[in-house]
This record gives sequence, C-alpha cells and structure tokens, in this order.
Amino acid sequence: MIKKILIAIVCIASVSMYAQEGSVSPYSYFGIGELRTTSTVENQMMGGLGVYADSIHVNLKNPAAYSKLGLSGNDKVGLTTYTAGISHNRITLSSFTEEEETALTNLDYLALGFSLGKGLGIGFGLMPHSSVGYNIEQGTTGSQGAVSNVYSGEGGLNKVYFSVGYEFMKDLSFGATANFNFGTINSSRVQSTEGIQFGTFDRRESKINGIDFNLAVNYTPKVTKKHTLYTSLRVKTQGNLTSSNSQEIGSFSPDNGINIELIDVDLDAQGLRNTEFKIAPATTLGVGFGEEKKWFLGAEYSIQSLDSFSNDFLGATNVTYGDASAFSFGGFYIPEYSSFTSYLKRVTYRAGLRADNSGMIVNNKEIKDFGITFGLGLPLGRSFSNINLGFELGKRGTSTANLIEENYFKINIGLSLNDLWFQKRKIN
Repeated sequence: MIKKILIAIVCIASVSMYAQEGSVSPYSYFGIGELRTTSTVENQMMGGLGVYADSIHVNLKNPAAYSKLGLSGNDKVGLTTYTAGISHNRITLSSFTEEEETALTNLDYLALGFSLGKGLGIGFGLMPHSSVGYNIEQGTTGSQGAVSNVYSGEGGLNKVYFSVGYEFMKDLSFGATANFNFGTINSSRVQSTEGIQFGTFDRRESKINGIDFNLAVNYTPKVTKKHTLYTSLRVKTQGNLTSSNSQEIGSFSPDNGINIELIDVDLDAQGLRNTEFKIAPATTLGVGFGEEKKWFLGAEYSIQSLDSFSNDFLGATNVTYGDASAFSFGGFYIPEYSSFTSYLKRVTYRAGLRADNSGMIVNNKEIKDFGITFGLGLPLGRSFSNINLGFELGKRGTSTANLIEENYFKINIGLSLNDLWFQKRKIN
C-alpha cells in the first residue's frame, strides 16, 4: 500500500514542481528569489533544527543523520523511509498605506532514505530551492506626465540531491549531500506614460544551473544511561551557478497589449550571454540534549557572508548584501512512546522558534524573518509511519522605507512512511 502511495506522490510531484507558484513575496525580486525551506515538517516544527536524528525520519538538513536510518538492533532489515511535504501559506502584505491578502499551496519536498546496513544510510530526492513570484507597480511623475513602471517575475530553482551518511566510529557520524540546482527565472519591466501612445518593455530570462555540497559531522554520545548529547557541525559549500541569458526590448500598445516593435538584445557583445555567480559557504553549529523516544531540546546557529554576491544580469540597484545569520530553538515531547491504552500518549508534540537575518539590505533596511512553530506527529497504527502536522506564525520585512511587511500563517502536512522495501521473499 505504501508503495502505491509513493507512486501517486511521484506522479503529482513531477507536474507540481514546475507548475506551482512558489512565492508572492516582493523580496523574491532580489538574488535568485525567495529561498525555500530545506527541512521536513518534523524539523520545521522545531524551529528548523537539523541537529536531531532518529531511525524513522529523513533529515534533509543533515546528511550525517542518514547513518541512523533503519530498525534499531536489526542490521539486516532494509527499512525504507519515504517522505513528502506540502504547505499552505496565508500571507498579508502591508505597506505604510495599503494591505493585501493572498495564499499559496506548494509541494515542499519529496525524498527517500534507507539503510544499507549498520551505520550506513543513503537518500535522494527533489525539492524547490528558490521561488520568484512578484508584481510591483511603481508610479512617478515625469516631465511628460504620470509614469507607471510594473516589475514582475516568475520561476525559480529546483534541486535534486543524493546523500550518504556513515557512522565510522561509535557515536561519530559523517555525511555528505550533492545538490544539482536547475531552473529558469523570468523578469520584466513594463513602462507606460500618460498621454504617450506607446509603452516600452524589457523582458529577461535566465536559465540557471549549478552544484553545491552539504557536509556534516554528528557526535551523539550517551552522557547518562537515558540521556544523549546531540552535536553537529554542518557546512554548505560555495554554490557555483551559471546562467544562460536572453533579453528582448521593445514597444507595445497599452490599449490592446500588442507588440509594436521587438528587438533581441545582443548580450554577446556585452559579455552577458553566459554569466556566473557564486553563493557563499554557510556554516551551522547545533547542540541538543534529550532522552530517546521521550523528549529533546536543541539550538542551532548559522552564519553566511553574502557581501560578495552579485548577479550582473538580473541585479537590482537598491540592494546590498552583508552577513546572513539564523538562530533556531526547539524540541519535542512524547508522553509514552509505546502506550497501548492511549493514542494521545504516543503523539509527538513539537514546538520551536527561529530568527533569520537574510543578509539583504534593501533601501538601507535589513530584511529579517521571525517565526514561531508548533505541531504534532501522529502515528499511523502500530507502524513506524506517521503524519506530521505543523503550524507557523511569522513576520518578514518592514513597512518602513517604502518596503513591504509580510505577516504569514503557514500550515504544513508531512508524510513519513516506512516500509520493508528491500525485504527478501521467502516464498516464491
């Protein structure tokens, strides 16, 4: 049954990864768009922590966690974990004078992970990496009358990944993930002037691809008979992205939208047909403490220097970049993991918070993001599978300095399904 569910999810994902509108944020105008979540619902609801690992959940943030996958105490059982997550996000966009509400529903990830024996696990999957989706109208008064500029963009990057984790010493694990990023970003600027017969447009397209790697080391010693110390060091290597670009400019009739003139810009002469840009490395330190299958508390801190980032083709003029950072705190509690009398005692209760500094400085204002998370892990019968529900309240940006403040409420649903995919048949 689980395999049939997986096939259905793959079919849906193959369409929706490309069809979905992943962002409505005006801040997706900058860089490569709005960066999407890189963790499962279980981790998101603990403030986005990646330091914790167990045997029945895939950890998308921490490749060393794959070493924990499988059934404890049975090295020969090939337990496979399939996981998928969707989110519904209700967003209120507020300026100093106006307010608008909108909503998005997206597929966030689709992944598999399984054990290859004691201390060795691998995984692979597909997920969005960034999303672009904005429509900004700016009005000014020129010498010839009122001028309207409309900036719009769509697209983004997806990524496929392959991970491996191995426990090469007791309590000490190493993991690595290779990510291949790919996608297309389209942007346009349309200008019209009151009293002028024709308007002008500038349309640009970038087809982007590139690779980066995630490296992780976990150390999880027992400090008492029941309690474990969780520590992790994770490094996301420099992302080297290449972009194949095209641009067309021209004029159009504002009355019917028909193009009057269309010119393909010679980007080769400007050295902009193929461009490169680099995403700086990021480092994350995590620490936690808890009792297995009972409770856990942890915290993480990440830092990334973005001051050298630039995109010569799609670059914006009113943004600079500095140091990005993120702080997460959260945990979970299970009243009684193996209770036979009460389903609610077997539920996992999760909560957390996060505070992110994006590293973007727009109109001399740092763009920050703060969220409070909470959720439930609901067991499916007596199996190792579960449905994870999550909720997040947050705020990003500011309504000062002619910017937009985003207040959002996000609902997450994640499936973590476990099956003996590689179990050998005993009877033909």
